[in-house]
Amino acid sequence: MASVSPSSRLNKAVRQQYMSLPQGDKCQVTYIWIDGTGEGLRNKTRTLDKEPESIEEIPEWNFDGSSTYQAEGSNSDMYLIPVCMFRDPFTLDPNKLVLCEVLKYNRCPDFCLCRPESNHRASCNKVMEKIKEHCMWFGMEQEYSLFGTDGHPFSWPINGYPSPQGPYYCGVGANNAYGRDIVECHYKACLYAGLKICGTNAEVMPSQWEFQVGPCEGIEMGDHLWVARFLLHRVCEDFGVVATLDPKPITGNWNGAGCHTNVSTKQMREEDGLQYIEQAIEKLSKKHIEHIRVYDPRGGQDNTRRLTGLHETSSITDFSAGVANRGASIRIPRQVGQEKRGYFEDRRPAANCDPYLVTKVIACTCLLDPEEDEECK
Repeated sequence: MASVSPSSRLNKAVRQQYMSLPQGDKCQVTYIWIDGTGEGLRNKTRTLDKEPESIEEIPEWNFDGSSTYQAEGSNSDMYLIPVCMFRDPFTLDPNKLVLCEVLKYNRCPDFCLCRPESNHRASCNKVMEKIKEHCMWFGMEQEYSLFGTDGHPFSWPINGYPSPQGPYYCGVGANNAYGRDIVECHYKACLYAGLKICGTNAEVMPSQWEFQVGPCEGIEMGDHLWVARFLLHRVCEDFGVVATLDPKPITGNWNGAGCHTNVSTKQMREEDGLQYIEQAIEKLSKKHIEHIRVYDPRGGQDNTRRLTGLHETSSITDFSAGVANRGASIRIPRQVGQEKRGYFEDRRPAANCDPYLVTKVIACTCLLDPEEDEECK
């Protein structure tokens, strides 16, 4: 079995003795933000004199951007701007988790050393405001894999491989489901926090799992998925294991990890909405390369390993769509095909995608003119 971190072996009963102490009228607020890699999450905590009733009562803060790939040491202070607030499932009520946008010294969206821009929430929110009348709903299916701190897949044999894929998807039993305790704790933590988590299941590769967030409207999709990811990493920390969002964590005849994105507008959900779904798919077919470039943090390089046309994926080079087809770029669920209304599933986003970028580009392609709209360029 893969190794776990030493800190996870500490006596949790001792920790609970301190966690149960009263804290008076004070409130702990943990600020969460996305770092300059576009994938990593950072956090730090401060004390407020009382429990905040709204996000407006959470003060701005700052951090050292030179230590998060977001600034140079000579001008390192970055602003943390609170944007949404959740209950804290680790230190419990009245304490809060707060997702923040990052702004640089001139209060523009943050620019980092290795990427041209890492705060994609700001531009995504502008697009979502423009299409607000369409009531665009998203649901994202976050796949991830569990590894030990030594980089070995959790519960895989030390030498060799587990049995081939087949019994693991939605499986049960100690020989099929690896790490269910982590999955169930994460699920409960999300519900306690107030996130719109709507389900979970074991995936095709052993030690691979999935949780689903949604339906969320507009900018809420990215907010809730990023915080759900934070909770996943934080829960795994307690168990001493690592959750990776690598789109192809194990080479060979093993499934990769995606973040399938379900999409619908008000028109798509109404009677005869299938025609609007088909119109959206037609627009998406003409922007395949552009979407591939933003569906993983490295401009398609990660998805090159995953979107091979095998293991329930489409080819990265070709666009395709079909009813109930898990080998297509876009899947129309069978029930949607029968009822002639509902949603479509974009199966191309990688597990480590930025949900702000994914939802933004889908909204731009389906509802705006990407060539003319400044926010979509």
